[in-house]
Amino acid sequence: MAKTITQEFVKGLWEEIPPFRLVLGLCPILAVTKTVENGIGMGLATTFVLVCSNFLVSLLRNIIPPKVRIACYIVIIATFVTVVELVMQAYTYPLFLTLGIFIPLIVVNCIVLGRAEAFASKKGILASLADGLGIGIGFTLSLAALGAFREVFGSGTLLGIPVFGSSFQPFTFMIEAPGAFVCLGLMLCIMNLFDS
Repeated sequence: MAKTITQEFVKGLWEEIPPFRLVLGLCPILAVTKTVENGIGMGLATTFVLVCSNFLVSLLRNIIPPKVRIACYIVIIATFVTVVELVMQAYTYPLFLTLGIFIPLIVVNCIVLGRAEAFASKKGILASLADGLGIGIGFTLSLAALGAFREVFGSGTLLGIPVFGSSFQPFTFMIEAPGAFVCLGLMLCIMNLFDS
C-alpha cells in the first residue's frame, strides 16, 4: 500500500506533469508565468485546491449521486478556491492583484476537475491525497520553471534580483504572450528529448 501511495505521488512529478505530459492547465501557465513568484503563487494555490478537493471527493465518492457528480465536484472545488482567494487577499495582496482573474478560474481548471473525476472519485483517501499533492507540486514546478526562464531572459532578473550586468538588453518578447508559447514549446521539446 505504501508503495502505491508513493507511486501516485511521484507520477505527478514527471510521468504525468500537467502542462508537459497531460498538456493541461495551459491557460494559467501561459498567462501568469512572467515571473517565478507568479508561477509559484499560482502553483501553490492550485496545489491547495487539488489536495483538498481530491480529499473531499474521495471521502464523499460513495455518497454523491452519479447524475450530479460533476456539479458536486465543481461546488467542492469552488469552495476551496474561495478559501484560497480570501487567504491571498488577506496575506499576499500584491500577488493576489497580479494573478487577478486566474485565481477564481482555478474552479474550471481541467487539471483540478479532471483529477476529481478520473482519480479521486474512484480511489481511496490516501491515494487521492498523494495524487493531488504530486500533480500539484509537478504543476508548481513547471510554472516556476517556465516563469524562471521567461523572467531571466525577458527581464534580466530572477525573483526580482538582476542576474546580468547593466549592459544586458532584455529580450522582452519572452514576457509577452507569444513568448510564453515559444517557451512552453521549447520546454515540451526538451522533455520529449529526455524521454527518447
